[in-house]
Amino acid sequence: MSGILVIEDDRELNQALCYTLERQGYKAIPAFSMSEAKAKYEQSKENPGIHCIIQDVNLPDGEGFAFCQWVKKQEQIPVLFLTARDLEEDALKGYDAGAEDYVTKPFSMKILLRKISLILKRNQAEEEKAYDDGNLCIDWERAKVMVGHAECAVTPTEFRLLKMLIDNKGRLLTYDILLEQLWDCDGQFVDKHTLAVNINRLRRKIEDTEHKYISNVYGMGYQWVG
Repeated sequence: MSGILVIEDDRELNQALCYTLERQGYKAIPAFSMSEAKAKYEQSKENPGIHCIIQDVNLPDGEGFAFCQWVKKQEQIPVLFLTARDLEEDALKGYDAGAEDYVTKPFSMKILLRKISLILKRNQAEEEKAYDDGNLCIDWERAKVMVGHAECAVTPTEFRLLKMLIDNKGRLLTYDILLEQLWDCDGQFVDKHTLAVNINRLRRKIEDTEHKYISNVYGMGYQWVG
């Protein structure tokens, strides 16, 4: 289920948007100001998380352009402006702030829903091609790993480990599951000791005091917690 943060100080419109989004199968998260939106963002990083933001420009505690810029610095969540400000210069400000779309009021709910659907599909397709949390960046197609701004050399086994762990974020992968999946195309068997060596080597390459990605659940397996 995709979570959508709705930042709109008109309570009736906010309620109508959230109701319609919930009817479409989304998890709608209402906010009526930028400060409340920041708090909701921090609270909703998981279960189900925020996958898209619909926001007004005119908000009680400032212009929505500032919130868009702030959230884009946290992570690349798609933002759609929904506002009565229909001047060309305002729309350009929205796009310059990082928004994916800019819709003016009055608007068609059906067209808005279609835009949201397309934005989410496009964002999902991009996420499947790469992983990027601001520190660790992985291009799955090119098998390229960057830590900070430096390229990080990883072995084929380490790269497969990264893909498995990230694809199963938050899920415990037991030793048996990992060992079964790490039997490569040449038939080279990876035993439990070799698995531990690869995990530890990978952690030394991608982790530091501020960034922890792989958790060792003693006696059971490993889990991606980044």
